Amino acid sequence: MKSNFPFFRTILIITGIIAGLMFMAFLTNLFDLKERIRMVRKPVSEIRIIRIGVVTWGGYAGGEYFNKGFQPTKKSRFYREYGFMVDFKLIDELNVSRNAWKSGEIDLMWATVGAFTTEVEELREFQPQIIFQSDWSRGGDAIVVREGINSEPGLRGKKISFAETTPSHTFLLWLLESANLEYSDVDPVKVANVLEAADLFLKGEVDAAVLWSPGDAECLSQVVGSKILQSTREAPDLIADVFVAKKEFVDKNKDLLKDLFEGWLIGAAEINSSPAAKRKAVKILSRELNCPRDICLQAINNVRLCTYGDNVNFFNIYGNYSGTAGEDIYNKMSAEYAKLGYHTDNIVSWQHISNSSIIESVNMEGPGNAAESED
Repeated sequence: MKSNFPFFRTILIITGIIAGLMFMAFLTNLFDLKERIRMVRKPVSEIRIIRIGVVTWGGYAGGEYFNKGFQPTKKSRFYREYGFMVDFKLIDELNVSRNAWKSGEIDLMWATVGAFTTEVEELREFQPQIIFQSDWSRGGDAIVVREGINSEPGLRGKKISFAETTPSHTFLLWLLESANLEYSDVDPVKVANVLEAADLFLKGEVDAAVLWSPGDAECLSQVVGSKILQSTREAPDLIADVFVAKKEFVDKNKDLLKDLFEGWLIGAAEINSSPAAKRKAVKILSRELNCPRDICLQAINNVRLCTYGDNVNFFNIYGNYSGTAGEDIYNKMSAEYAKLGYHTDNIVSWQHISNSSIIESVNMEGPGNAAESED
């Protein structure tokens, strides 16, 4: 009679392998649990925090959503998935944010490529580097006008408030050029920040104001007969929001920045593709900016939250991008601002002011991470 021993031996071997795999899985889960407990119990004073200066704007939603708010918290996905915290500091006045960056109070500061050309010379000693694009303005920047102004020629001789050397300034220059108007054809009223520009419009002291979301919506709701004359929906590749760091900070924190932007881009992709994620982002902006949810939703809808693929194109990493890249805006607007007397005609080249190494270190696939034209 044939023995069944080989069969039982096979069963025992298979059982042993399964038991071993289950034990290894148990140990792995136990290690993960211990690691999660360790992270929860870790004192905040021992956790690395990266500080980012932002303004009231919907284009940073990818990072703020991934962070679950503006403040550093252990609930943040940056902490749970990468082990560090992020502190978004709301600084709406341009000069205040620049001073905070110079002094080291913040590690990264917001900027837009066109307007940043007016700052490069002054910041030269800090070796500023553009390292990431957060969004394109797609209706988020606009000129709000009073009743009776129905076309661009109607702006001739009118008082227009705007925050100097900000995206509002860039948009005003584009608007005048597209309407064949000169800067001298209007009465420019320069202010320190976009909130002041809106306030002058609300008080009736100017005829028009160049604003960005969500400030434009507030003016439209409070000034009877006011309307948006033009916005970046008509200039979709004009205003690119970016973040700037000092070269020294970049060199010392490449891994940290890689994880920061990878998480940020994951957040942007989720908001772009998921209504539920967008609702969460709107809730966060509403809470942090003390702004109604419908206006915060409009602020997000008025931008293109940039993906990994968008950043590859923006920095023209492969050298064959035929659309509008960061260098194109930088060169054009440095020439435009030079015409107004700003020291932008002899600034450092795009190759020295931009640093694509962080984006190049990230590798993200899938349709949610594709560039806009590839979605």
